[in-house]
Amino acid sequence: MSILKGFEEVFDKLEPKSSGQADLKDALNSSLDLVGVFGPSGTGKSLFSLLYGVQSIARGEYKKLVLARPVIDVVTGGEITVSSDPDTYRRLAAEYLDDILGGFLGVEKASKILESEAVYLVDPHFLRGRTFDDSIIIVDDAQSVPPEALVEIITRLGNNSRLVIIGDPVFQRTMGVGMDGASMAREILSNEPTAVVVDLGLKDIVRPGARRGVKMLIELQLRKRELNPVEGKVVEAARVYAPDADVITAVDLQDAKKRWDVTSEHVPDVLVVVKEGHLGRFIGKGGERISSIEEDTSLRLRAIELTLDLKEIVRAIHPVSWMHKHVLDFDFAGPQLRVRVAKGYLGPMLGQRGSHVRFLDEVLRSMLGVGVLVEEVEQRRGRRGRR
Repeated sequence: MSILKGFEEVFDKLEPKSSGQADLKDALNSSLDLVGVFGPSGTGKSLFSLLYGVQSIARGEYKKLVLARPVIDVVTGGEITVSSDPDTYRRLAAEYLDDILGGFLGVEKASKILESEAVYLVDPHFLRGRTFDDSIIIVDDAQSVPPEALVEIITRLGNNSRLVIIGDPVFQRTMGVGMDGASMAREILSNEPTAVVVDLGLKDIVRPGARRGVKMLIELQLRKRELNPVEGKVVEAARVYAPDADVITAVDLQDAKKRWDVTSEHVPDVLVVVKEGHLGRFIGKGGERISSIEEDTSLRLRAIELTLDLKEIVRAIHPVSWMHKHVLDFDFAGPQLRVRVAKGYLGPMLGQRGSHVRFLDEVLRSMLGVGVLVEEVEQRRGRRGRR
């Protein structure tokens, strides 16, 4: 009797809690042998993929479930491998699986999966040079795996085998934007007819605490920005006229406005980002604080609070003041921010010769290190549609 008996419907019973998770479940249920799942922590990437793998083994669809994940020391940034420290690697890899499955299935059931002879926890380095038949292979934390290694793993897929690549190309990447394994894998799979790519975003974060953690990561990235003299001047003035307001960063828009010929009066000279709950402290009851800062710096300012509703950035700086009303979705898609606009409003979003979106792209690269991708979609109820 299989040690995984009783897990034949564990994935089928998993209920998606967001539209992105529903897309992920559809992708895993598809017949395509390459699945890429990309998004921030807490979106269910690993849980859905692992439960799919466990159910597939329990049903006899595959003989092996191979789980490969790099283990990175968060303090030193160094990688722990089977070669460098085999005991530590195996312990941490097992704890990773237990953490993900234990909370959903319970400790006892998660332990049964770990004890199964059909489940293998391996170092991604040891996938190279091997061929896998009748196997489902899950490579997690792909942002920490060299792109060349991921491509070689794909070439090693044998008969009746499937590969699921999971990664976070924004918040956990260890290389430059677009250069990490997750970003490269996403780009390759996006144009592969035998593959499906699922992008999960901020709206798909369902794990308790993960939304707060991602928000803190965004805040940390903004606080680490090196300020130019204009931005520094605004921050210093804010300390004088709004000392109790927590200013996270100031973003000078003037050069980008000139570069892309943005002349709209709606666009400020500097965008100020403050801690959530601090907008009133920065502006003042009658606007006197922000007015004093503007007078001191001779700059036009606009301030927003840092929340996970990143569409507020569009509201604050897009040259067309009403454009945000027609933005249906503004969220991460791989290493980019994808803007979905309602059908018929693509032109105002892009601007003449793309000037508006190029301006927005430059600003967001300065703020978050990610570019902008724009899509026009049909506005529908329920599951989103795409033109």
